[in-house]
Amino acid sequence: MRDMHLTVRLSRDLARAVSRWAKAHGVGKSQVVRDAVAAYVGVAAPVPAPSDQTTLTARQAAARWASLPHLSPDEAGGLAGSIAASRTSLPRAGSTWE
Repeated sequence: MRDMHLTVRLSRDLARAVSRWAKAHGVGKSQVVRDAVAAYVGVAAPVPAPSDQTTLTARQAAARWASLPHLSPDEAGGLAGSIAASRTSLPRAGSTWE
């Protein structure tokens, strides 16, 4: 599908909020607006092509990590228990060099 160009006027405060959010999450302002419009009209936003993705700095990665949902302490304990149980019940992996 071919992209279309659209000009949108925003208040200064809203434009600054979009800029701050985009910077904090390591995405372009256009992507923020595309996602917001898609959510507003109830259309799934297309996944950006690999060429649209940029390299993340550690600061940007940390900002994204902070915005993601995290496990509760109970959920994390349950996951750790499941991993430990799996280590004892699964056969040991052989060496790739054998």
